[in-house]
Amino acid sequence: MMKLSAKLPHDDVDAKLQRFDNVRGHRYTEIFLIGGHALTGHLVAAVYNTIGLNDPTGGGDTSPQALVDQVDVEALKKQYDEISAYKNGPRLWTLDWVEVMVGKERDFNGLHARWVMWLDVPKEMRKHESVAYKSVHGKRDTQLGINKGSPAFILDDPDGDSWVMKSASLILDPTQTYDSLKNLGDRLTPAPGWSFRAVELEQDLVLTPDNGAVRITQDELGNTYDRVGGPFSNYKP
Repeated sequence: MMKLSAKLPHDDVDAKLQRFDNVRGHRYTEIFLIGGHALTGHLVAAVYNTIGLNDPTGGGDTSPQALVDQVDVEALKKQYDEISAYKNGPRLWTLDWVEVMVGKERDFNGLHARWVMWLDVPKEMRKHESVAYKSVHGKRDTQLGINKGSPAFILDDPDGDSWVMKSASLILDPTQTYDSLKNLGDRLTPAPGWSFRAVELEQDLVLTPDNGAVRITQDELGNTYDRVGGPFSNYKP
């Protein structure tokens, strides 16, 4: 029987600001613990990120495949008494640096990850459907950066807004590599009115939340993008 309501652990308490540099191309995974109220459809995920963990040699892989494979989301759901759990990874950072409020560290079947944000779970995710080219709302105190001279992979939507890729997914296509992103435009079929472009930045780009709120989307391969422009970045590339 599906659990109808569940409270999430307060793992954001005592969160501290941490900065991680030189993360471009590094592997990470996120674990979602999902609570809220199933009947009303208001579900929220506590998101835990492996950044800075599980990498004793400093080689840039914070989610070794052997550890990712042993994460059992059904077991996590029961262990934490939540409505659901989800394994979002492995993924590759397409940013140069991340500055994030980091909360409690947890051990998910051997994969260590720390709380980084809250996420409103969209109906598509609840139904295991794609959220490609749809806006998802998140809450976090985070700055993300791409340096001058680095590539940025960008989606432009029908409303004239732009979205910059923060991570490439290895979930739907495990063969995807960071180097293959330069040809990503040949592999995507964007929704009507959407388009993809890759540019080399002429100045540093800093992605920021709007009073703690962020907007997120994905392409059909599960690569994830954050909204830029206006309050969401220092400029729109």
